[in-house]
Amino acid sequence: MDTTPWHGGEVALQTRVGSAARMAEIGPRVIRDHLIEQHAGFYPLLPFVVLGTVDARGAPWATLRAGPPGSFLGVPDPYHLTVVAAPEPDDPAEAGLHDGAGVGLLGIELETRRRNRLNGTVERRGMSGFTVAVEQSFGNCPRYIRPRPAMFSGTLRKAQAPSVSDRLDGRARALLAATDTLFVASSTETGGERQVDVSHRGGPAGFVRVAEDGTLTVPDYAGNRFFNTLGNLLSNPRAGIAVPDFASGDLLQITGRTELVLDSPEIADFDGAERLWRLVPERVVFRPRALPLRFGAA
Repeated sequence: MDTTPWHGGEVALQTRVGSAARMAEIGPRVIRDHLIEQHAGFYPLLPFVVLGTVDARGAPWATLRAGPPGSFLGVPDPYHLTVVAAPEPDDPAEAGLHDGAGVGLLGIELETRRRNRLNGTVERRGMSGFTVAVEQSFGNCPRYIRPRPAMFSGTLRKAQAPSVSDRLDGRARALLAATDTLFVASSTETGGERQVDVSHRGGPAGFVRVAEDGTLTVPDYAGNRFFNTLGNLLSNPRAGIAVPDFASGDLLQITGRTELVLDSPEIADFDGAERLWRLVPERVVFRPRALPLRFGAA
């Protein structure tokens, strides 16, 4: 990659913490426009992948798709990744998986804590799946991932209608209060094109705090200083999160407005946090047994 991979929001936060010069140097070396051999060999091993999309109203959504390893994800060449998965009409993220749409993708192996990210453009020619044309691809460190095995179950899910609301109910609050894992989708406009990202956030059970009015507060711990997610939120304060229930296969999806908390005494209330971000839910979708996956104990 000959030019900088960073947009203005990322650079602003890198500058704030004193890492901009270093990121300007290493960014073009570690963020590539193709899948290196190591990453190309990793994706086909996975039973699920995390996706970030943006719907027609500009709302980001995070979701999971699953399938049998070896036939679910493929890498026909270094510039493309294929996803063999039928559309899921009940998934609000489906609206952003049309041909030509920007998409973020996270390959994560929870058991080994290995993860790779990419973003690109959807190429869709049928209903059996889609291809992602790679624009940025890079590895992530394993910190804050709670190890647990994941396996594609292959069993048909019992059809259950999703619950859709503009606020958190007791079931959603309970899941958030217990979770140690969530996935967050965000986006920004660069050069007139939408760039979508999806990433992992983890911590001790209960690391996400939910206020009485439903506002979520999420700690941001020390990381690679890329600021992909928070840079997007600085540029475009909207995010979507997906929170899987590892015991039942339920999936909670929330989209809403965000706020960055960069300086506040409240940060000290979250052990190890360097900053915080908040999410005010605007739409909440709870999909019972949405995931055809079995997870082992953490």
